[in-house]
Amino acid sequence: NDLLCKNIIYNEKQGDVQFIDYEYSGYNYLAYDIGNHFNEFAGVSDVDYSLYPDRELQGQWLRSYLEAYKEFKGFGTEVTEKEVEILFIQVNQFALASHFFWGLWALIQAKYSTIEFDFLGYAIVRFNQYFKMKPEVTALKVPE
Repeated sequence: NDLLCKNIIYNEKQGDVQFIDYEYSGYNYLAYDIGNHFNEFAGVSDVDYSLYPDRELQGQWLRSYLEAYKEFKGFGTEVTEKEVEILFIQVNQFALASHFFWGLWALIQAKYSTIEFDFLGYAIVRFNQYFKMKPEVTALKVPE
């Protein structure tokens, strides 16, 4: 539920990946975690949503993810365009949910947190991005 680059450690020498910071961990849809991960490309302190990955980068990322998943499960590595498109739509729908979740979280933090951070400003940024993305994302449809 908080998969951002700073919580992923890649050990090039050993060729493995470790995840850290399980403060908000819990069962969730994989598309939520990926959508949240893409949202986090924009940063937290100096948020810049122009850094949100474009459709091409998302497609490459999602294809690689699906290939690795299928290989791990023993299903081979062939991934169809439709599988990538379905996951792309799900990820971007859950990216909306991520904006809403972190916007609400920031409102609560603005009231109760003692940390020096503009939580109210962050909530506004997340809600603004939610409403900006919503028409485009809700218009996405899986091709027949």
